[in-house]
Amino acid sequence: QVQLVESGGGLVQTGGSLRLSCAASAWMFNEYNMGWFRQAPGKEREFVASISWSGGTTSYSDSVKGRFTISRDNAKKMVYLQMNRLLPEDTAVYYCAKDTLRRATIATSAFGSWGQGTQVTVSS
Repeated sequence: QVQLVESGGGLVQTGGSLRLSCAASAWMFNEYNMGWFRQAPGKEREFVASISWSGGTTSYSDSVKGRFTISRDNAKKMVYLQMNRLLPEDTAVYYCAKDTLRRATIATSAFGSWGQGTQVTVSS
């Protein structure tokens, strides 16, 4: 059974930084793409960033490109999201997600397993 546990959320001022972490349970972590999504109040969940199973390819939404960095440590079964220059519009619950397809390309990712989320609040 897939288990993803996010941590690292909190309250930060505009321009500040946070680092989110996602711990994965025991499965073939290093063979699945991983991603971060977010959902703001009253809005649908949206894609933030993804990283390939090897860690060699990343993808970002236009709204976070250049400010956020996704990374992974396959030995520790961890995924990270470093968030810099945070803006009030980044306020949301952030979710870690696992691709349902083994060794897929980033472009064909189909995320189907989710963590419980961690709240990020950016004050203006």
